[in-house]
Amino acid sequence: MQKTTAHPPISTIRRAGLRPAMPAFMRAFFPAFFQRRGLVVLLAALALLTSACSKKEEKETEAPATVQVTAVTQSAIHRVVGGDGALFPRDQASVMPKIAAPVEKFLVNRGDHVKAGQLLAVLESRDLTAEAAEGQAGLQQAESNLRSTSEASVPESVVKAQTDVESARETTEAAKKVLDSRTALFKEGALAQRQVDEARVTWVQANAQYLAAQEHLRVLQGVGRLEQVKTATAQQAAAQAHHDTLKAQLSYAEIHSPIGGVIADRPLYAGEMATPGTPLLVVMDISRVVARVNVPQAQAASVKPGQPATVTMVDNGESVKGAVIVVSPATDPNSTTVQVWVQLENPGERLKPGASVHAAIVTEEVRNAMVVPVAAILPGEEGGTAVLVIDSESTAHLRPVDVGIREGGAAQLLNGVQPGESVVIVGGLGVEDKGKVKVLTPKEADEEVDENAPTAPAGKDAKAK
Repeated sequence: MQKTTAHPPISTIRRAGLRPAMPAFMRAFFPAFFQRRGLVVLLAALALLTSACSKKEEKETEAPATVQVTAVTQSAIHRVVGGDGALFPRDQASVMPKIAAPVEKFLVNRGDHVKAGQLLAVLESRDLTAEAAEGQAGLQQAESNLRSTSEASVPESVVKAQTDVESARETTEAAKKVLDSRTALFKEGALAQRQVDEARVTWVQANAQYLAAQEHLRVLQGVGRLEQVKTATAQQAAAQAHHDTLKAQLSYAEIHSPIGGVIADRPLYAGEMATPGTPLLVVMDISRVVARVNVPQAQAASVKPGQPATVTMVDNGESVKGAVIVVSPATDPNSTTVQVWVQLENPGERLKPGASVHAAIVTEEVRNAMVVPVAAILPGEEGGTAVLVIDSESTAHLRPVDVGIREGGAAQLLNGVQPGESVVIVGGLGVEDKGKVKVLTPKEADEEVDENAPTAPAGKDAKAK
C-alpha cells in the first residue's frame, strides 16, 4: 500500500511565498503546466468557461416579450354623450268630458286608430237638446224686436214729428201775417191796440209750439232713435249668447278626438257616468316616439338640437337612429342631470312608449384623427398616458401621449404617434422602453388563443361522441 503525503492548503503556501505542489496525476498529463504561473493560466481558463455558461443561461432566461400590435389609423372619430331614459309618445291627449252625463255609447275600442276630429263617444243629452231649442226661440224673438225697432217704430215716430213741425210752422206763419196786418191798421188808426196785442199773443204761442215740434223731431232723429236701436240690439245679442251657450253644452255631449293616433286607454263602459276632470279616453300619436334621456350636467353643455343620436332598446338591444329636438334649459336638482329629447321614427309602431332605452348622442366629429384601440393606452410616467411603439427591429419605444375623444373601443391620440406606426395592444404591460419584443402575426395570435382555450373534459367528449 502506497503512502500519500498531505499537502498544506494553497492559501498557506501563497502566504509563505512558495509555489503549490501539483498532484502526481496532473504532473503526468500536463507537464507544460509545471512552468511558472501555470496554475494561474488554468484558473483563468476555468473562469472564462464558467462566465460563458452563465451568459448563455442568462440569455436563455431573458427571452423577448411576446406582443400583439396594430397600426395607428387616420379616420373620423366622434365625441359621444350618453344617457338613460324611456320612450314617450310624440303626442298624447287625455280626452275629458266637459259635462257630467252618462255615456250613451262608445264608437271605438282600445287599440283602434283614429283621426283628428273623429267622433269617439256620445253622452246622454235629451235635457240639453230641450234647452237649446228654448234658447233658439228666445233668439228669434229678440231678432224680431230689433227689426221692429229699427225698421218700423222709429220711422213712424219720425214721420209724425216731421208732420207736427210742418203744421206748427204754418200756424206760426199765419199768426205772423195776422199780427203784421193788425199792426199796420193800428198805425192807420183803423184798429184798437187790444186787437194788436191779441194777435201778438197768438203768434207767440204758435211760434213756441213750432220750436217744440222742431226739438222733438231733432231728438227722434238723434239720440232717441239711436238709444232705441241700441237697446234692441243688446237684447238680440244677449239672446244670441244664451243660445250659443246652450248649443255648446249640447255639442259637449259628442266626444271627438283632438289628435290622430291610437286609443291607448278607455277606462269606462257605456252607461257609466262621465265626469269633468276624469279621462274618458286616452289617444296617443306613436307614429314618432320621443326618448327622454337624462344626460350628466357636465356633458350636457355640448348637446344641441339637431345633433344625431342612436337610441338602443334595453330589453332587446335594437338600435334606432334619431335626432335631438329638445334640450332642457334647467338641471334636475335631485339627479343633477339635464333632460334631452331624441325623436325617432316609428314605422309599424314597433317602439312602445314606456320602454327603457340608452341614447348615444354625437356632439362632435373629428376627421382625420389619429386613432388607436383603447387597449393600446398604457399608464405613463408621472401619472400620464403612453403607448408602446414597435419599430422595424422589434424594439419597443415608450412614448407619452395625450388622449382626446374616446368612442367605443377606439381613442384619439393628440400627439406622440404618426399614422401607420405599430402600437402594442396585447402584452405591453411590463415591457421596458427600448426593450426587444417578439411581434405575433394575427395567425400566431389566433393559434395562441386556441392553445390557451380550455378544453372540454374527457367525459363530456365521450358523451358527445
